Amino acid sequence: MYARSNSTDRSGHHKLSEQLTARRLMLLAGIAGAGMSLLAAQPAAANETPRSGGTLTFGVTTEPVCFDPHRSVQQNSYIIIRNYVDSLVAKNADGRFLPWLAKSFQKSADGKTYDFILRDDVVFHDGEKFDAAAVKTNFDHARDAKNAVPAGELLQSIEQIEAVAPHHLRLHLQQPDTALLESIASVRLGLLSPKALQAGAQLCGGGPALAGTGPFRFAGYTRGQSVALERNAAYNWGPGYAKHNGPAYLEKATIRFLPEYSVRAGALSSGQIDVIEGVQPTDVGQFKDQPGFQFLTGPSGAQTAFTLNINNTIEPATDVRVRQALRDGADIEALVKSVYRGTVRRAWSNIGPDNPLYNKALEGSWGLNVAKANQLLDEAGWTGRDAQGYRTKDGKRLGIEVGYPQPFVRDSRDVLIQGVQAQLRKNLGFDLKLRIITGGEWGQQLREGTWTIYPNTYLPADPVRELEGNIGRTGFIRAVSDKGDKELFGHIESALRATTADDKLKHVHAAQKRAVDQAVIVPLFAASYQLAARDKVRGLSFEAQLDSPSNLYDVWVAP
Repeated sequence: MYARSNSTDRSGHHKLSEQLTARRLMLLAGIAGAGMSLLAAQPAAANETPRSGGTLTFGVTTEPVCFDPHRSVQQNSYIIIRNYVDSLVAKNADGRFLPWLAKSFQKSADGKTYDFILRDDVVFHDGEKFDAAAVKTNFDHARDAKNAVPAGELLQSIEQIEAVAPHHLRLHLQQPDTALLESIASVRLGLLSPKALQAGAQLCGGGPALAGTGPFRFAGYTRGQSVALERNAAYNWGPGYAKHNGPAYLEKATIRFLPEYSVRAGALSSGQIDVIEGVQPTDVGQFKDQPGFQFLTGPSGAQTAFTLNINNTIEPATDVRVRQALRDGADIEALVKSVYRGTVRRAWSNIGPDNPLYNKALEGSWGLNVAKANQLLDEAGWTGRDAQGYRTKDGKRLGIEVGYPQPFVRDSRDVLIQGVQAQLRKNLGFDLKLRIITGGEWGQQLREGTWTIYPNTYLPADPVRELEGNIGRTGFIRAVSDKGDKELFGHIESALRATTADDKLKHVHAAQKRAVDQAVIVPLFAASYQLAARDKVRGLSFEAQLDSPSNLYDVWVAP
């Protein structure tokens, strides 16, 4: 049994007894621990004591479309959501799973039963008691197809959820699932009050009705401007990796939506706000190694690379030669360097390079080959040209649309796609049509399987499910999965059901290679969060399960 927890020490760190090494645990669970680190902010001096009280203002790039952890699929929303919802287990930087709302947990020898012993002192923000029944209500709600909750895809392997006793939860699996603990640790399965869940889809709108158990309460939301958080004075159940016990240090926090890069940087420089994320490459020099500021870069392991995900069930992308030409017809490395000025790495796989499951052999195995790309398009019959110089076949222009949901556009990613677009037109006569679409249109495309190319960094939990999501095979995108690449899906299924670390690694590597070889994905760059902050802000870090900034529980402001 690799996941069994014991006692809690005075500093809030938990000891975990396990029969597998941390490295084998990371591989079996499919997590991003090796090579990753939680990068603490400005280290406190040896004689510095954390200060309780005060406020903090955090400037973020995008406003969440939905504040409900079970329904949101927007990565930047998790920065906010993690402040008011907790998970059953926590993931440490070294890949181990530690106690959180579950004080101990273990897996059966056959991998088909998981038992969680829950804390008995936890209360939801609305006064509801946290217990096994509440967890069962959350998981059942996510699994119920009529609720159309995206987080339900993380619980596909569960056959039955049983509240054995008030504080004893048992999960019965249909078959072993190496991604289960990673899923349970995900913010997407963060726990809400059963009373709150009755509001259904209305929870997306945010506000105090979103009652979790987190260190902060959702105090208020002003659309287009900010979210207000206030300290949960009763909080005393932080994750196993937390640096302290008891309530959060900060009394209040404000999350401001500042989509303009220059506005965010200017607000931090002038002292209007305390922390920003999404630092533009051109703005890094204002804060990195500068007096009065600090600059932090997170890991690239838990989240996927920023990737063009191609729906290979819709023409002309049904032809692998067209997809391969799109993959190799532009100089991705040069474009990434130009747009991001060396602050991010060019990607070779959908999985981040800091992840132990990353297939390093893919580096240099594909990419810029304009002559070959043109040859492939000739062989595919796209030999004509129209008045604008684009290739044609049977009077139809060679083109595929990139539908980029407007709420998800950030970090100059649209600019990068425009660079790919220009090079494909020049090098191949290939019309890559970038169109910014609404969140509602994107949701409809997902449900109907009519999306063509979707650019994203997908973060479900386990790296295997990352690839599953990137190629459109998740619980809410089934319209594509039945017509997709059966060999690729086979490797994904085998990785999820693997019983040894080596077997899982073999299938995850094979899945990454198949996805790139068949050009159902075109990885662009390895995404990582960057924070800039005033030097008086202490305790900033990155959550290993997300790669994104941790919640504000351990954060405090020096006088």
